[in-house]
Amino acid sequence: MTTPPAMVSRACGTLLGTPARTAERLSAGSRTAVFRVGPRNGRGVIVKLYDHTARRNALTEAAAIRAAGVAVPVPQLLGSGTISHEGATALITSDLDGHTLGAAVRSGHIPHAQALKDLGSLLARLHRAPVEQAVPRRPFFDSVSSLARRCPPDLLNGIGPALAVIADTPERAPTVWCHGDIHFDNVVLSGPRGTRYLVDFTDAAPGLREADVAHALVMTAAHAPWDRRTLLDAYAAPLNDTRLSAWMVVHTARCWVHAPPGTSRRLWSDRLADLTHQTPHLFRTPRSEGTPR
Repeated sequence: MTTPPAMVSRACGTLLGTPARTAERLSAGSRTAVFRVGPRNGRGVIVKLYDHTARRNALTEAAAIRAAGVAVPVPQLLGSGTISHEGATALITSDLDGHTLGAAVRSGHIPHAQALKDLGSLLARLHRAPVEQAVPRRPFFDSVSSLARRCPPDLLNGIGPALAVIADTPERAPTVWCHGDIHFDNVVLSGPRGTRYLVDFTDAAPGLREADVAHALVMTAAHAPWDRRTLLDAYAAPLNDTRLSAWMVVHTARCWVHAPPGTSRRLWSDRLADLTHQTPHLFRTPRSEGTPR
């Protein structure tokens, strides 16, 4: 723990009316930073700062936490709002003071299969949270635009059939609250019974259940049919299998695009190759030129 940065102190003063005495940075991205701050009346809090340029911010995340909280355990929302003239925002939640499901899997305390069941069950509960009719579904272009900007033309062309399946999703397809970044490290085990809490709703928005479930499968290395079945059995809700598989292809391609060259890039290349064998109809393979007779 160190002396709190000025913006962390401002967030606590503005939203909680109490000073921040110490702060430990837990993570930082291009537009966000997360700190463990304490103590507040003897209890620590988590402060998440959003840069003013962030399209999704503390206000949208707070709305998602409120919506999700009726269906799944989430951290207590203590405050959210604008904390600078430029438009920077902050979100303050309770500190669960636990460890992640990912840490439990890596240490061997929880088997990978059990973690997949836990995640599938949490997703099923989240997707039953009410969605207000006035909240629009995330558009298809928004979901794949970052991929299109970074993806090499040959790969983008190769996953064309998968993109076509997603683009052809009927407007009447059911909309649910999607977490948007579901994986083992966004589940925190806290309390004497190790209650599973869902955290980090930065990318949460109404969307298609297949997109969210596919993200969970991809980010938990559940590309193998038996792992996929373990999570889906725990999810236990009807899904469009073709749409689910198409989203798995797109999420895997996105991971390949963002992976650094070397071991990580090869890992995602292998997973893309596995998907081409499992679902060849979702890929466009290059045709070899015939030789004249």
